[in-house]
Amino acid sequence: MTTVLYARVSTAEQTIAHQLTQARAAGYIIDEVIADHGVSGVSTRLAERPEGRRLWDILRKGDTLVVRWVDRLGRNYADVSDTIREFMRRGVIIRTVINGLTFDGATTEPMQQAVRDSMIAFMSALSQAQAESQKEAQRAGIEHAKTSADADAYLGRKPSYSREQLDLVISLLARETNTTNVSRESGLSRQTVLRIKEDPAEAERRLERWKQREERSRAA
Repeated sequence: MTTVLYARVSTAEQTIAHQLTQARAAGYIIDEVIADHGVSGVSTRLAERPEGRRLWDILRKGDTLVVRWVDRLGRNYADVSDTIREFMRRGVIIRTVINGLTFDGATTEPMQQAVRDSMIAFMSALSQAQAESQKEAQRAGIEHAKTSADADAYLGRKPSYSREQLDLVISLLARETNTTNVSRESGLSRQTVLRIKEDPAEAERRLERWKQREERSRAA
């Protein structure tokens, strides 16, 4: 039985090492790490990613697939749901680092199956909502950069969080009301978590505006 961590690294702020550290801290013993670099989960299905395709080849019945969150498994609601169900049909157990969720196709008790399937639907819908929010923030940031005569004047303070931390906080806040716990798990101050909670769309826009500024600086 093999335990595989699948990591998707789409920005410079994300690292495989960080995701591996999180998985080990959650109690997982990882036998192998498979990672896709520079791949957007918003636009690319798991089966279309170079290393994502390997998962379908190497995982066998009884193996465990560990992911930071279910959004690593697809680009939208249908994609994530189909991926989880297909792995379960193959006898692969899926576990998440965040909140320690388990999706196991071996469950036979009807009530447990109903709870599991409802959880898959909820988590898949949440992942799509986060992806859509991220895309909207990116569009807003790009338009701002295009139309502003002096874009840097509207940047505000540089965000104290990375893309990975923002995604983590938004995911946690969807299920966790205690912002102190969210602060502890994300590594951000409670004040930062509260600002994200109050206006997650603005948090996305700030991150995108600074990303655009840094890209302009590199191109200059």
